[in-house]
Amino acid sequence: MAKRITTQLFVSRLSAYTTDQSLRQLFSPFGQITEARLIRDQQTQRPKGFGFITFKSEDDAHKALKALNGKIVDGRLIFVEPAKEVEAPTTNMTTNKA
Repeated sequence: MAKRITTQLFVSRLSAYTTDQSLRQLFSPFGQITEARLIRDQQTQRPKGFGFITFKSEDDAHKALKALNGKIVDGRLIFVEPAKEVEAPTTNMTTNKA
């Protein structure tokens, strides 16, 4: 069974010189992007070396993944994969007291 790809991609091992704009430019030839976002350190605001790209369609995301995964960008070998769905944390506040 084929693994279903989402419209959001996770990009890792990005150069410290990569910006939100350059990330968008890198992926834009593959389709319409709705969001390009680098994850930044909260204190220093410096990029952490990974980010997310969201495409309008799954086909465009799949084309970008196949074309850019394992490519060298700004002197770094980058990895592109489907973003994992993050579930909201559940809290189990019940306690069993005897």
